[in-house]
Amino acid sequence: MSRQPVVVVGHVPTPRGRAALEHGVAEAYRRGARLVVVNSSRGDALVDEEYLQGDPLRRLEDELTVSGVPFELRRPIGRDVAEELADAVSETGADLLVIGLRRRSAVGKLLMGSAAQRILLTVECPILTVKGPPGPP
Repeated sequence: MSRQPVVVVGHVPTPRGRAALEHGVAEAYRRGARLVVVNSSRGDALVDEEYLQGDPLRRLEDELTVSGVPFELRRPIGRDVAEELADAVSETGADLLVIGLRRRSAVGKLLMGSAAQRILLTVECPILTVKGPPGPP
């Protein structure tokens, strides 16, 4: 029996996170894959605006349920996002990782984001990077 493919998505409640989630759901659907959504907080989750809680968390769970794609939502606290995504990829044997990138200035493009750079250098599967729409991160 063959194993079900897995798509891992790094998600934050921002335009880039929304773009990554949309592409991740589409890829999971296209591949007949299970979707693993990782929304992590490095520090205090109570003040981390990118860590989903309450109504935003329930809306995400509802949206994923309606998508019809089998999913798992991981919400770790305390480690770097690059480490959390690398672990999720390794633990699930992911076939694809989807992350969102901020649009940056010319200098920012040269340096890229430090988390994005660590992810690209660490993760051992294909990575789909998605740009969010222009505007605030």
